[in-house]
Amino acid sequence: MATFSVYMIRHGQTYFNKYRRMQGWCDSPLTEVGKQDAVNAGKMLADVKFDAAYASDMTRAMDTANLILPNSGNADLTVTPMPAFREAFYGYFEGDDTSQTWFMIGAPHQAPSLSDIIAKYGIHKAKDFAKEADPFHQAENNAEFWARVNGGIDELRQNAHDGDKVLLVSHGNTIFSIAAEVAELTSPDRPKNGSVTKFTITDDSIHLDYFGKKDHIK
Repeated sequence: MATFSVYMIRHGQTYFNKYRRMQGWCDSPLTEVGKQDAVNAGKMLADVKFDAAYASDMTRAMDTANLILPNSGNADLTVTPMPAFREAFYGYFEGDDTSQTWFMIGAPHQAPSLSDIIAKYGIHKAKDFAKEADPFHQAENNAEFWARVNGGIDELRQNAHDGDKVLLVSHGNTIFSIAAEVAELTSPDRPKNGSVTKFTITDDSIHLDYFGKKDHIK
């Protein structure tokens, strides 16, 4: 049985993050702050020799990974895109104001913000509520999200060797959802841009080692 570590980093700040816009499968460039988020994440990971590097195929994730690698001393690696680890898809709401959107999604359930939805129902229900509220019903629900992400986790397992350390740049909702699935999170706060969340994965288990760290790590 292979046991390996996955260091999941949320991409650096983007313009949609800065302007508080819904950003799932739509994309926007890293800001200068976002580029520095990636550089800082690389420096935090300077003591980690990675065996493989992956990122969501969104430009913001790939750009972050390509800044992390040289700043962590892993410039010899090439980033492999993995669409399975994209952010949740928000359908009709892509690009809309974040606060207004989550109010529309959560208000029918007496939870007028994403934090309220998570606190009252959990992150998984947020996806189901988004699909219900989407007039086209094309936003991903929880089952669709997990079918995609579980496929990515299976691919990591197939590619990893025992003892490997894997870099994976992904997205706030995606990282939070995986962490919430495998551990009892006490706060609805999603990981910040450039933060590191570490998982230990075996053939049949996932363990959360730490969540959303932004200081020196191993």
